[in-house]
Amino acid sequence: MTIPVSRIIERLGGSEAAARALGVGTEALRKWRQNGAIPARHWPALLRTLGLALADIPGAPQESRPTMPHDTTPPDGATACLVLADGAVFWGSGFGAHAAAVPAEVCFNTGLTGYQETLTDPSYAGQIITFTFPHIGNVGTNPEDIEAATIAARGLVVKQDVTAPANWRATQPLDVWLRTQGVAGLAGVDTRALTTRIRDGGAPNGLIAHPADGRFDIPALVARARDWPGLEGMDLAREVSCTQSYTWDETAWDWPGGYGRQTAPRRHVVAVDYGAKRNILRRLAAAGCRVTVVPATATAQDILRHAPDGVFLSNGPGDPAATGAYAVPAIRGVLDAGVPLFGICLGHQLLALALGGRTYKLARGHRGANQPVKDLATGRVEITSQNHGFAVDEASLPDGVQVTHTSLFDGSNEGLACPSRRAFSVQYHPEASPGPSDSRHLFDRFVAMMARDA
Repeated sequence: MTIPVSRIIERLGGSEAAARALGVGTEALRKWRQNGAIPARHWPALLRTLGLALADIPGAPQESRPTMPHDTTPPDGATACLVLADGAVFWGSGFGAHAAAVPAEVCFNTGLTGYQETLTDPSYAGQIITFTFPHIGNVGTNPEDIEAATIAARGLVVKQDVTAPANWRATQPLDVWLRTQGVAGLAGVDTRALTTRIRDGGAPNGLIAHPADGRFDIPALVARARDWPGLEGMDLAREVSCTQSYTWDETAWDWPGGYGRQTAPRRHVVAVDYGAKRNILRRLAAAGCRVTVVPATATAQDILRHAPDGVFLSNGPGDPAATGAYAVPAIRGVLDAGVPLFGICLGHQLLALALGGRTYKLARGHRGANQPVKDLATGRVEITSQNHGFAVDEASLPDGVQVTHTSLFDGSNEGLACPSRRAFSVQYHPEASPGPSDSRHLFDRFVAMMARDA
């Protein structure tokens, strides 16, 4: 018989002690109480810390290992499947590459447009994307609408079969493009049911199997998904970052000329690449900046030797606490040098760590282009584009660090500022590619900050 969530939290010493023991925020504990379940990734810690049996944990199976479906034979017409760590199998039609079934965190994205930008966002490293919008692939792909040269995501799940492209800019169907990228897709899945499962139980481990020979070893696939350690504690920024410095001068796409060039920059920005999207760099260039991009592992000395007017901390994948092992000392060196600093997404979380705060894993993350965020200084609400699975613990921020923005979905932190260190950051993506352009003014704010220091 399961023990109520509230009782388990009491056994851990109350909300604050439980949050510390499990590496989450108190907001996550509130949601566990509300849902009456604890996400699977925290079960090992509870078993180890409290000596519970798996059947004692709300949300866990009543046996010591996940039970297998009664029938693991593919249904008629099924050529691929999504296998979750608890033994659930979602059958459908495979498309894209017959890639190796690589374990990942299964998440969902609620965006209506921009699937190519989403798939090439390096922040999706280590994840399989479930698209809640059913029409994915209908505009094809092209070489311009990419955020990185390769796809970092480990697969995608869609509801409807991918159709032929119907857009004048398309140069390849989605299926062909995925094959060239070595990425597998799965169509014909009840994505509403899968999304509800993720929403209620947290993002599970899983993998997409699309074997060329049509043979499925479901028990082996379940074991592989179950044994994958998950994103907590995983540094993925190294995998998606550049390996050497380079300069960037391309500006945002504009009809009818396409991408432009910044030929008369007024400021010099060093962008630290933890998985930077190209459209972020384009927005910096469009705002009047000459951009020098450096690897994620760059030290403060590496950054400052370029004599920047400002430093930008990019988005990226993985656990910020793991990436912070080498990123935080570099960021603190930049702060000590008094150089204006602006961070986005992972860069926001890393700045919080450098200032003395903590981060925690969200139960399901924020991924989509419809996320409402409130600016606490003005009261203005902006609809934002987001892609993150970790968040900053506001309670951990020291004196002198201001909370500037908050999520109207779940109240989690969306922005901070430290005026005395000339630094600010946001959790969302103001370059909005894809997504609304409500927050692009932040790039101008960064440039204005550099101008005041000139």
